[in-house]
Amino acid sequence: MSVRDRITLTGTENNIEATTASPWAARSLAVLRIATGLIFLWAFADKLFGLGYATPAERAWLNGGSPTQGFLGHVSVGPFESTFQSWAGAAWADWLFMLGLGAIGIAAIAGIGLRLAAGSATVMMLLMWAAEWPLDQTTSAGEPSGSNNPLVDYHLIYAIALIACAAAYAGRTWGLGRIWEKLPIVNSNPWLK
Repeated sequence: MSVRDRITLTGTENNIEATTASPWAARSLAVLRIATGLIFLWAFADKLFGLGYATPAERAWLNGGSPTQGFLGHVSVGPFESTFQSWAGAAWADWLFMLGLGAIGIAAIAGIGLRLAAGSATVMMLLMWAAEWPLDQTTSAGEPSGSNNPLVDYHLIYAIALIACAAAYAGRTWGLGRIWEKLPIVNSNPWLK
């Protein structure tokens, strides 16, 4: 193991922190964190304003559209099909989805609250994975589902990326993580890191 690849452990018995000695590793994780945050924040902005990519202006949340209707309303696979369809367009689902997208995006880009953001993103992405149910090759109508991988898809990769960033304290590089961690409430509640 070279000096550059060495992992340094510092801290007390109950507060061990792993840091890599390589600045390239820290910068690479910072880029991954920011890019993943931009994915979430872009989805939030597009659904809020109807920027014309996934959401046309007339279906923007600000214009009375539902951020969950388009995705959940078209669920046609898997054992939770009827459950997800019943959630489509519900005010509580719209609010939770939009708050989640915005908060996860901001936290990831800023490098703060990455543990909470990673946990929230994991729940959201697992629900979206279940809604698309890539295990099925056909829809409930018997048509091809479009699934190209029955286990790992982009939803799971986004969750894994944020988990890795949180575990590696990626918010400390090109983010506000170091400042955030010094706040008394965060210092006494490590799950807020």
